[in-house]
Amino acid sequence: MCFFFFFFFFFFSAVQSETTGVDIFSKILEANKEISDTLLEGDMVISASKNALSCLNDYCRWPKSPSGWVEVPYSIANDFHDYERSVIESAMKSIASKTCVRFVPRTNQVDYISIENLAGCSSTVGRSGGAQQLSLSMDGCINYGIIEHELLHSLGFHHEHTRTDRDKYIWINWQNIPEASANNFQIKDTNLNTPYDYNSIMHYGRTAFAIQSGLETIIPIPNPLVSIGQRQELSYTDIQRINMLYECGELITPM
Repeated sequence: MCFFFFFFFFFFSAVQSETTGVDIFSKILEANKEISDTLLEGDMVISASKNALSCLNDYCRWPKSPSGWVEVPYSIANDFHDYERSVIESAMKSIASKTCVRFVPRTNQVDYISIENLAGCSSTVGRSGGAQQLSLSMDGCINYGIIEHELLHSLGFHHEHTRTDRDKYIWINWQNIPEASANNFQIKDTNLNTPYDYNSIMHYGRTAFAIQSGLETIIPIPNPLVSIGQRQELSYTDIQRINMLYECGELITPM
């Protein structure tokens, strides 16, 4: 009897922990709450006037090296400790292990990602030229999933809920969204001919930009119980899209 009670309690606690866990984007919004007015869609450093439909032009994408690998130079600010650096580089290696993208320490490259301990978690979208800041505040952003999310922005990816076909898969509850935040739900052509992915690390959580804490702004359809806004790592479709955008082909080998 005691064993059964212990098993039931353990199982219930595990399920409750999974269902009440905080999704990646909610963590990002919390970290960015003091600077949200300066960002698009909560964590993207981009002018509202910039053409952000997709990252299909050569300048937006990081170039391939003669070897065929996509080498993305980066630097990490000196105020990060060994632990933070290891988490950042681990997220980079995870992306590299499944794609043809390689994050390489910067030497003298003009265009590179400058990872800095600034306010909040944010990134430009795609290659923007020169030293482009990717902010990972040590106060809330040193999280494996958050780092992968921001790195995907730097590679040229937008949030999943902005796809042109999103209304077939999610319902945006505009009544729960402040008018000032409505622009964070504008549709963009970011499909890359791949299926809609509720499990993408780039997907908003259910309560993103809600007018009141706990109110749902994004509801999956036709099944409202589908999980969205996962908290762990790249989905299969996330990986597929990186390989499509950068035309990796067969040039994918585990590191």
